[in-house]
Amino acid sequence: MSLKPKPIPPVPEATARLAQIVCPKGNLCLWIGEELSAVFQDELFASCFPRRGQPAEAPWRLVLVTVLQFVEGLSDRQAAEAVRTRIDWKYALHLELEDLGFDFSVLCEFRARLLQGNGEALLFETLVRYANERGWLKARGRQRTDSTHVLATIQTLSRLECVAETLRHALERTRCNHPSVGARVRSRGVV
Repeated sequence: MSLKPKPIPPVPEATARLAQIVCPKGNLCLWIGEELSAVFQDELFASCFPRRGQPAEAPWRLVLVTVLQFVEGLSDRQAAEAVRTRIDWKYALHLELEDLGFDFSVLCEFRARLLQGNGEALLFETLVRYANERGWLKARGRQRTDSTHVLATIQTLSRLECVAETLRHALERTRCNHPSVGARVRSRGVV
């Protein structure tokens, strides 16, 4: 995949009109598309793509899909389905109503490409700079964080670690008590 930078097109007229009818008060997807679509220009991603090869899906769109995917807690398949079927997503991504989107595997490939090229740091820095310019962040202000999801992840990892340690201990005990069983387990590479 290669990057052929193009300017971000305007929202197609039919898509904008239908989005306004369906969401007269707006919604988060529409706001994200309006606020962030211009932040992540294709040129930001030049270092993550080779100069030759088949053109890649527009990186700015894939970043917005990734943001919307995170906000709504969707899998890659569900996010690709949302691109294909949801009017608010089409508006945020500046897509024609008839656009069928892309295969879900494109998202995984894009994230891998970003990580490989250190693009995640570039995205973060760009977003923080934009948020500062808009006055969304205050210097040395108090920030409230909700650590519930972090603690839940740590708890899950701790449980997995306990299960793995229990399994290792059981296999070790089996090997000590029954040398022939232990030899079979070791030959399979379990211990």
